[in-house]
Amino acid sequence: MSSKFSYSEPHICQCLTRLSTLRSDDVVTITGNRQKTGRQFADEVLCLARGLLQLGVATGDVVAISAFNSDMYMEWLLAIAFVGGIAAPLNYRWSFEEARLAMLVVRPVMLVTDESCHCWYSNFQKDDIPSLRWHVSLNSPSSDFMKMWNVLTTEMLKKNSVSSQPLNYCWAHEGAVIICFTSGTTGRPKGVTLSHAALIIQSLSKIANVGYGEDDIYLHTAPLCHIGGLSSAMTMLMVGGCHVLIPKFEPKSALEAIERHKVTSFITVPAIMAGLISLIRQKETWKGMETVNKILNGGGGLSIELIKDATLFFPRAKLLSAYGMTETCSSLTFMTIYDPTMKTYSQHHQTVANIKYTSVHQPQGVCVGKPAPPVELKICVDGSFPAGRILTRGPHLMLRYWGEIPAKAAHSCNESWFDTGDVGSIDEYGNVWLIGRAKGQIKSGGENIYPEEVEGILLQHPGIVGTVIVGVPDAHLTEMVVACVQLREHWHWSHGSFEHSSKNKVPVLSGAILRRYCREKNLTGFKIPKVFILWTGTFPATTTGKIKRDQVRREVISHLQSLHSSL
Repeated sequence: MSSKFSYSEPHICQCLTRLSTLRSDDVVTITGNRQKTGRQFADEVLCLARGLLQLGVATGDVVAISAFNSDMYMEWLLAIAFVGGIAAPLNYRWSFEEARLAMLVVRPVMLVTDESCHCWYSNFQKDDIPSLRWHVSLNSPSSDFMKMWNVLTTEMLKKNSVSSQPLNYCWAHEGAVIICFTSGTTGRPKGVTLSHAALIIQSLSKIANVGYGEDDIYLHTAPLCHIGGLSSAMTMLMVGGCHVLIPKFEPKSALEAIERHKVTSFITVPAIMAGLISLIRQKETWKGMETVNKILNGGGGLSIELIKDATLFFPRAKLLSAYGMTETCSSLTFMTIYDPTMKTYSQHHQTVANIKYTSVHQPQGVCVGKPAPPVELKICVDGSFPAGRILTRGPHLMLRYWGEIPAKAAHSCNESWFDTGDVGSIDEYGNVWLIGRAKGQIKSGGENIYPEEVEGILLQHPGIVGTVIVGVPDAHLTEMVVACVQLREHWHWSHGSFEHSSKNKVPVLSGAILRRYCREKNLTGFKIPKVFILWTGTFPATTTGKIKRDQVRREVISHLQSLHSSL
């Protein structure tokens, strides 16, 4: 479908002008031993765009990509956008069936893959996705796959492109440019349709709140198929910073990249931060503390101990947190947790560090900072309770879920507002306090309990590095609150209530101690977990670090049933 958009409308490929002029001779991408300057990167994008046009990719066509992070992945994202196509990044960790279902929804004309998808080859048949016309290998395809498909490569498309005529970028209908699948912890992921405007507004928000600039050397710790990694990549393309790309996050390769390339910034989720800190502790020398100056955390709050460790091993880094979701094109709010220039924690985390609340009227939940301009937020309150559903509106929002028919004009007070599905409040200073997911609430004894609120209290304890709260069926209460906890190194678990081991004075935790701690933190009685379970492994999570509560709940139920049967 042709577009009515023009050069007066935003387009993510406008970043190419800056890269090819102001950053023409500066290195802007590093993938392994391959480096490209701004001019080289922009030229590669234009060359690939010409190849796509000559092949027959048209405005509005969907191109699916499933691959590890690389400079070529970013080139594909921009080249697809340049010709007016819509990129649909698929998660390379998906099974073939999950990827097939996603492609049946978005109906791509082309599929681009690399070695991360070799496990698909034995299952993939030509008639599985009727819309597919071309299959492209990001690099050199395997011989097995060549037998099944007439596979093109990125280099083949670039070599066959003709550069005799100037090339102008195009827009898909409504300015759509990316279909980013949600990383939901329950149900099938949905394809979130994002516009050029939403991505650019998100980039400007990150530039303003985090402080990214062209001098940044940014390490890609998040996959480009997820909104956190995708929006941060777009931000760095806009400012002209340098991208350091590793195929996927592994603590060892990430730390090596930080030291080798003098990385200045990266993003984390709690699992990534914990992995980095654990490995740094094992190193004799650590050079990353000299260069890293910006760390943005999302996907869940950091525990107090992780915050302390982060400021210890990255002493020059401004540590920030963000709250958002795929449907809002990533971050809605930002908050500075620690600022090394001030050598102070945020007011909220100072309060947490003091292990007490400054006021009984302090909002419940976790503070996630203030909305980033031009984001609008409001609380839809039902009754006298100050907390309610968090709603948002503005150009940062998705166009719709792919395949969803645009809704007719609504006749309600919430017209044009998007319901995030989260429950929270906004205090007198404009800070947003997040209580939890509306769908994730636990019903216990007729009361509503939000797991995130209880988790926020337990994460303040110095002996806890991770916790997940779930509700399990209970004949008397309907649901019983159960806490799964991970202990900090050198702490021990006891079934009693002693504070220290009698032999070597090591710190000890138990269910009784944690229940008392919750009472001291003024957590309402019915919210205090009835059962505490020591969790010795890692919590099951999505690739963006979101906890799979349903899986934890199933394991807890199985554990409790086995204990009951053994009695």
